[in-house]
Amino acid sequence: MLLPDRNELAALLRRYRVWEHLVLTKPHDQARRRGLEDIAYTLCVLMGRRTVREAVIAAEVYLESSEASACPPAERAGEG
Repeated sequence: MLLPDRNELAALLRRYRVWEHLVLTKPHDQARRRGLEDIAYTLCVLMGRRTVREAVIAAEVYLESSEASACPPAERAGEG
């Protein structure tokens, strides 16, 4: 399976959180809702998930596992 670039995915997840906050502050603003829906769709496609909730969880798990494997063994063990 082809996996997304970690940096691009992290940026997309940050943008999703920003748009989510914007929609929550003005839920009736259609432009904000469209912006959130566009990013949510991209996130779903990128993660191969059917719902935004599943895509966000999958993205977070993927990013956490990528960060853990990128750390040297001493840092992962809490040393150094």
